[in-house]
Amino acid sequence: MEIIPAIDLKGGRVVRLIQGDPARETRYGDDPAAVARDWVRRGARRLHVVDLDGALGGAPANRSGLQAILGAAKIPVQVGGGLRDLAAVRDVLALGAAAAILGTAAIRDPDFLEAACAAFPRRVILGLDARDGLLAVSGWAEGTAFPAIAMAARARAFPLQAIVYTDIQRDGMLSGPDLQGLRAVAKASGLPVIASGGIACAEDLRRLRSLEGEGVAGAIVGKALYDGRLSLEEALQAGAG
Repeated sequence: MEIIPAIDLKGGRVVRLIQGDPARETRYGDDPAAVARDWVRRGARRLHVVDLDGALGGAPANRSGLQAILGAAKIPVQVGGGLRDLAAVRDVLALGAAAAILGTAAIRDPDFLEAACAAFPRRVILGLDARDGLLAVSGWAEGTAFPAIAMAARARAFPLQAIVYTDIQRDGMLSGPDLQGLRAVAKASGLPVIASGGIACAEDLRRLRSLEGEGVAGAIVGKALYDGRLSLEEALQAGAG
């Protein structure tokens, strides 16, 4: 199972939010490239980068930080946050991202998701961020009445690279992953699913690894790594078995 360190950008800095709340922010560094190089040096084979300002504002807003990360990390980098039209998707892929993560616009407009997948097959990841099973959009600031499982089922028709499924209530809380939700999304979509939210320890990763046969292909780890509760080396070992 792939272990993917998270780098969240806000105002050009590396931060983590609790449950996506901008008022509950912890800063971890002013040099995104240095953070990326450190994860690569320690064994990361993929990075997960989110432009938080872009997610909240509706358009990419941390281009220089993203460019610095892409220049420093010679491994695949998946990027999301504010990618609401084809031009934004094209731009982030042209900068060197391995995959573009689409959330808000894909959920609001399935035709956009279809067009993005047609233009960039297997280079688009669908981000499903759920609270009590219902999708949230606009940087998690707005709730919807649309179930994550229903969107996962709809995604089965598209040539996506993967789905990132985040349980918002667990994100930044170190309360363990949503195994039931992950299993349901993987079953509905038939696509590889990357777990996000709540991962606190190596045992959480071993529990996720037990779902590999059901479609869970990776895990994004953020706060636990930055707070030192879990080292990347330990995480990689737990993911490998």
